[in-house]
Amino acid sequence: MSSNPSSRFQIAVVGGGLVGKACALLLAQQGMQVALVAPRPAVDAAARIGQDDWDTRIYAFSASSQALLERLRVWEALDPARVQPVRDMRVFGDESAAETNPTLDGDLHFSAYAAAVPQLAWIAESGHVERLLDTALRFQPQVQWFDDTATTLERDIGGVTLTLASGARLRANLLVGADGARSWVRQQCHIGTTQRRYRQLGVVANFECELPHQETAWQWFLGAPEKLMADEEPANGEILAMLPLPGNRLSMVWSADEAHARDLLALSPEALAATVAQVASGAVGARFGTLRCITPAQGFPLVLQRAEQFVQPHVALVGDAAHVVHPLAGQGMNLGLRDVVELGRVMADKETFRSEGDLRLLRRYERARATDLLSLTAATDGLHRLFSLPGMPARVVRNLGMRAVGSQGLLKRFLIGHALG
Repeated sequence: MSSNPSSRFQIAVVGGGLVGKACALLLAQQGMQVALVAPRPAVDAAARIGQDDWDTRIYAFSASSQALLERLRVWEALDPARVQPVRDMRVFGDESAAETNPTLDGDLHFSAYAAAVPQLAWIAESGHVERLLDTALRFQPQVQWFDDTATTLERDIGGVTLTLASGARLRANLLVGADGARSWVRQQCHIGTTQRRYRQLGVVANFECELPHQETAWQWFLGAPEKLMADEEPANGEILAMLPLPGNRLSMVWSADEAHARDLLALSPEALAATVAQVASGAVGARFGTLRCITPAQGFPLVLQRAEQFVQPHVALVGDAAHVVHPLAGQGMNLGLRDVVELGRVMADKETFRSEGDLRLLRRYERARATDLLSLTAATDGLHRLFSLPGMPARVVRNLGMRAVGSQGLLKRFLIGHALG
């Protein structure tokens, strides 16, 4: 960590998650002097990872995200034994989930073969990808990593000055906030957010399964728990996703009502595995056989959130600092990485007379990201609302609609293309 009180950079990135690290690395590869402000991960954490240790934080990387990681020369360094291609995806409506003998085919089927692509997505652990980004950053001379936290932010007509907890001061033309849904950068810039709480937790855990997952991602819309239907507030429909991992392993993401989620988190590993196997009238157990929980279950709150501005003079937001969507489509991380790609493109195309923090320049990034974010937000939030509507008529209409989409090849190809990024 530098102690130079007047360190000057073109870009300062605050945030040490996957999106922040990718952003710092991409901008540095484009020839910019970059400061990354984030605590370094503990060295011994990486040493403890073995073949039987699986990170609970799993992401589905789209083709666009894979292309970015290839560009950063990180993708080829991933351990093939810890990366799983997804060739198919099968989605079940809540009518199928309620059936006593449900079909295992799904109401909606997406196939890489039918779409003429090698795979629909790749599943990888966040920690594994981040460790390789850490290595790449250590060998990138254009990046100076400050193992520190920012405490104050000052702006003037020429740029941004950050004061760190150590007392060091950084000066940059552009500050990139990549510091998550509770972004310190966003708060310091007094950028408000619009937010909707889903009153749900995403419960995540990994399992070993008896039967092969066939490189397929599975998702069940479960409807609202019956005990919640009489509440004054409308009950939210729950969603269970089972994503394939290398070998006979699965990663679970269960979007569950807060009270139900707390019950799930309190279960023993054996009880959780048995509960999951019985979901959707036993369809999970029928598909995967006996399940064994191999990681502790964890929960995180689900919200829909968007910053009222993505840019201000000398400031840009990326990733969860700018937007948070429901995880039902598994696209939150991909949205953030597409932010990084677009910000990199805008910086690469910058006129020589403009500073990196020029608001006219940053508006190009904000406008370019608007359509992608709007369409994905509408799709994920709309589906969640649709499957939360109570009553048999709503159930019939939405399930017929899902099956209709499944029968329309052109629409399915459009949806797959959007998911691939």
